[in-house]
Amino acid sequence: MSSQRTILLVEDNPDDVDLTRRAFQRAGLTHPMDVVEDGVEALDYLFARGAHAARSGAPLPSLVLLDLNLPRMDGHSVLRQIRANPATRFLPVVILTSSDEQRDLVESYSQGCNSYVRKPVSYTEFVEAARQLGVYWLVLNRSPAPGPGPGVHG
Repeated sequence: MSSQRTILLVEDNPDDVDLTRRAFQRAGLTHPMDVVEDGVEALDYLFARGAHAARSGAPLPSLVLLDLNLPRMDGHSVLRQIRANPATRFLPVVILTSSDEQRDLVESYSQGCNSYVRKPVSYTEFVEAARQLGVYWLVLNRSPAPGPGPGVHG
């Protein structure tokens, strides 16, 4: 069953997308990973709108890996909207960013992120970070059961 737990990666840099996919695979985490490239698309995916309207009724991902520096809408704005909606309020969101700015760290936690991880510079460190993230958030952690999927009214 755990292999069906989907990860949503919100990342606009194709090199970082490839690196993240490879790091999770190398860490032995074979969970499906959906990728969106900007903040607006992330919200469309989560709330089954626009190009992602066909997701209506589909389960939410088990984990969101969210970059902060995104086109169209930054990660902080995405996180605020995730936490403001009852359907996604408890969705685990890990900020995965290259930012080492204290203000980004404080703002992310103030807005309700579950964890803040600075992207390691070395590939070996990144694989280990991916392994630890995956084991914790996809295997060990227990979250409240989400409500019906996006677009479903119970």
